[in-house]
Amino acid sequence: MKQKSDIKVLVLDDEPFTLKLLARVLTNQGFTQVVTCGDGESALAWVDSDKGRPDVILCDLNMPHMDGIEFVRKLVEHGYAGSLVLVSKEDERVLQSVEMLVHSHGISVLGCLHKPVFPQALAMLLDKQLHRVGTQHVPAAKIYSADELRVALSKDELINYYQPKVSLSIGELVGVETLVRWRHPVDGMVFPDQFVGVAEEHGLIDELTRVVLQAALTQAKRWQEIGLRLKIAINVSMDNLTSLDFPSFVSEQAMLAIVRPQDVVLEVTESKLMKDQRASLEILTRLRLKRFRLSIDDFGTGHSSLAQLRDIPFDELKIDKSFVNGVHANETIRAIYLASVSLAKQLRMEVVAEGVESRDDWDFLRQTGCDLAQGYFISPPMPASELPAWAAGWTQRIRQGLLLGAAATPCQNP
Repeated sequence: MKQKSDIKVLVLDDEPFTLKLLARVLTNQGFTQVVTCGDGESALAWVDSDKGRPDVILCDLNMPHMDGIEFVRKLVEHGYAGSLVLVSKEDERVLQSVEMLVHSHGISVLGCLHKPVFPQALAMLLDKQLHRVGTQHVPAAKIYSADELRVALSKDELINYYQPKVSLSIGELVGVETLVRWRHPVDGMVFPDQFVGVAEEHGLIDELTRVVLQAALTQAKRWQEIGLRLKIAINVSMDNLTSLDFPSFVSEQAMLAIVRPQDVVLEVTESKLMKDQRASLEILTRLRLKRFRLSIDDFGTGHSSLAQLRDIPFDELKIDKSFVNGVHANETIRAIYLASVSLAKQLRMEVVAEGVESRDDWDFLRQTGCDLAQGYFISPPMPASELPAWAAGWTQRIRQGLLLGAAATPCQNP
């Protein structure tokens, strides 16, 4: 971990009093390399100087000549790779929008501070920088070729992990989401964002989905045999919804595994739905007639959610993690979340919240009528062999008061 004396901090603000105050606070906290600038031009000149680029920039937003948003764009043009702390009197929604914009530029945001700045809040944000270990030098994730993926499929190198879904009202484990992994012989465990797009682009997604689905249904049968009856959720690509034989395949596989259609949830990503309206509508409706459950995944992140809810007989609405993580404290996220829950309830749909990472969010979801939850507060995805032991431990957590207000320790992201 870096020492405070190693961190170069630049403070940008057009108010002289604020500059002096923040400089003094930083010095009192042990940061010895602090530079102050009253306008964006001088700050950019310092960023480009041979004295060493700042590791952290505290940036005001509302400034004359060059405001904070323009300054961020200039930072990108100047190749800045450090971190930013946004400091402003603006309201929460403006700060959230700016933070999202900064992230989209590829610059790390340690957080936002409202004026007047409290020293303790500033110290907490800068502590994140002290614990960063060269994140700006992390190489991009490797993307694999179609030929490599074909070999992996032929050699059975793809395996399923499972993330528990639990009832918020009683805490009971009711299902799992299936998440595919590639056990690469050289690179180790490879995550789906490194190969699913390749499968869709090169016509391999049908084969990939069928491998995942067959393995998941076989596993569901094994769990049933030891008394663990769970609803098993499987992600379905938009490209799967162009194969008119897909409903028959799913039905046949469930029958072979002796798994009830009602225990199979097909999660369709909402932002990719309905590109081919006729084919996807026919396939999804036929699956629903066969009593398979349909879930609209990542709800709120696409552009035609309401039309999809109108046209397709979904059983389940899965609220995207961006509207769940921090919902207890963020007014904007909370409003969108509550509207989604209300809409689902009026349509008689079950509501699932994904990305639950804290006890505060868990409690808020329980108090607002959400049905199911998944996320690292509950458990990370795991191999099938670990689920029975985890389930026993989860039951013990419930008995020890997770639902009764006693303190609980969230699971750690490995």
